[in-house]
Amino acid sequence: MSSRAPLLLSAAAIALIWQVPYGRQLLYPLSLLATYAHEMGHGLTALLLGAQFDQLLLHADGSGVALWRGNPGRLATALIAAGGLMGPTLAGIALLVLSRSPRFARTVLATLAALLTLSVALWSRNTFGAVFLLALAAALGVAARALPVHAAAFLLHLIALTLCLSWFTDLGYMFSAQAMVNGAAQPSDSAVIADALWLPYWFWGGAMALFSLMVALLGIGFVSRQPGPK
Repeated sequence: MSSRAPLLLSAAAIALIWQVPYGRQLLYPLSLLATYAHEMGHGLTALLLGAQFDQLLLHADGSGVALWRGNPGRLATALIAAGGLMGPTLAGIALLVLSRSPRFARTVLATLAALLTLSVALWSRNTFGAVFLLALAAALGVAARALPVHAAAFLLHLIALTLCLSWFTDLGYMFSAQAMVNGAAQPSDSAVIADALWLPYWFWGGAMALFSLMVALLGIGFVSRQPGPK
């Protein structure tokens, strides 16, 4: 069996479990990580487009919200909404590129731990979100220090592929006009894009889903082509 087969099988299992009833609960920490990447996608896109990124909230039900303010215009508003849908997939690809060589895996894990801690200091404003992110940062820091090189590389690739595949958790959301955030109904990102631009929300949901699928396949192909550990 290929040395990459366990990683790819693990990624396929994660994608499958996310589609079954209570799949998000079964993979609760990974689901929260995907939500975090989604909300950071909104916030960082807002910053890049000249808006203010005020708060990132993660909730125990697995939902989240990025609060930003400003009046960047209709196109920028649509791009900020799209940033959340595309953020996890792009983050996953970035991690795969950075971890191309296993010898850098522990450094990338330590960097991730530091960035999570920094994001808590800058934007996390609820207790649950801060505790989860700091616990995740601590776990990644321990992994960076304690794991052998190839075990660290496996963990990093698994995190990256999880982010690439996390659009599976958003698939229904992409084709919905509303979503529940901490028990309250909010417009979906697809609906925000449709309101800012043109065409119905399901068109933009389909476009985001197709883009995410293409990038996820690119990430899986990237991992498959890399040489395994010797």
